[in-house]
Amino acid sequence: MSDPTPHHVGVTVADLDRAVDFYTDTFGLDVAAEFAVDGEAFADAVDVDGAAADFAHLVAGEEGAETIVELVAYDPEGEATADPELNRPGAIHLGLSVDDVEEFYRGLDDDVETLSEPRTTESGTTVLFVVDPDGNLIEVLDA
Repeated sequence: MSDPTPHHVGVTVADLDRAVDFYTDTFGLDVAAEFAVDGEAFADAVDVDGAAADFAHLVAGEEGAETIVELVAYDPEGEATADPELNRPGAIHLGLSVDDVEEFYRGLDDDVETLSEPRTTESGTTVLFVVDPDGNLIEVLDA
């Protein structure tokens, strides 16, 4: 068996175009690919009867150390998850580092929701949690 290597981080969204706009505008991520997948094999793999999905792969990071952020909108769309609470078992979030969290925060559009202003933890790391249009959490932390 080969050692696993990171491929992507998946984020399920309700409106792919809205999500792509949010992630490209807010975080400056570049769109690497957009595609659709359907058919019986896909529906079986995701365990959703009749599933089809539209995908966008966005690139985060520098060349040689990139991470793909995979945005996916399903048809049929499932029920939205409960409000995100980071202390809930099963909760997930995407983590992105920036050079200066305070500067990043000051540059956010007024309509971008955050859980709080940037905070520096006891470990010395400055963190900020941003909420995407579907309620998914993105942790922004010092590089």
